[in-house]
Amino acid sequence: MGIVITAFERSPDGGKGLARDTRVRWALEEAGLPYEVRPVSFRAMKEPAHLALHPFGQIPTYEEGDLALFETGAIVFHIAQHHAGLLPDDAGARARAITWIFAALNTVEPVILELVTARILERDKPWTAERLPLVEDRIRDRLTQLAARLGDADWLDGSFSAGDLMMVSVLLRLRPSGLLDEFPSLAAYVARGETRPAYRRAFAAQWAVNAAPPVGG
Repeated sequence: MGIVITAFERSPDGGKGLARDTRVRWALEEAGLPYEVRPVSFRAMKEPAHLALHPFGQIPTYEEGDLALFETGAIVFHIAQHHAGLLPDDAGARARAITWIFAALNTVEPVILELVTARILERDKPWTAERLPLVEDRIRDRLTQLAARLGDADWLDGSFSAGDLMMVSVLLRLRPSGLLDEFPSLAAYVARGETRPAYRRAFAAQWAVNAAPPVGG
């Protein structure tokens, strides 16, 4: 059995590459691995068959033989560990690349998701007008730190790695807010990630699913 991942039958972002399955697709494309995608509806995500793969009823999941994984970071880490192209051979550089995977998910993404929550899920709440500037300032603090670390380098630690893949994917969530444009070096960093052929293939695959007419439509 080859690699099978799950993805939204219809992505909430309309196929703009923000759904987390794009990160897994990108990693698989960087590693040159063939894979199949099983689309899952929002209803099916909460049914027993999918909950057996992902106990929280989300996507993506990853299946390869008897192995079943959930959580994007764990899936990308697994792919990077077992296939060339996403982690350096040098032990120290490899450890640093893994550190950047965790930094993207644990240090940078949470505050960005706060902004998504405030702007979309809490936009009608009375406290939103006061909360938004605070959240935006916390994001700016993180981006200032990240930009200082990146400097004028192309990637976070030498060559492109799974750490960059995850960080670029996280930062892409900021584009609609305009905050990323306040940090030209980080905007250019994200753009470099988007120009990689593997990312383009992953994005095109995700876009094609959402651009197609609904089944029966």
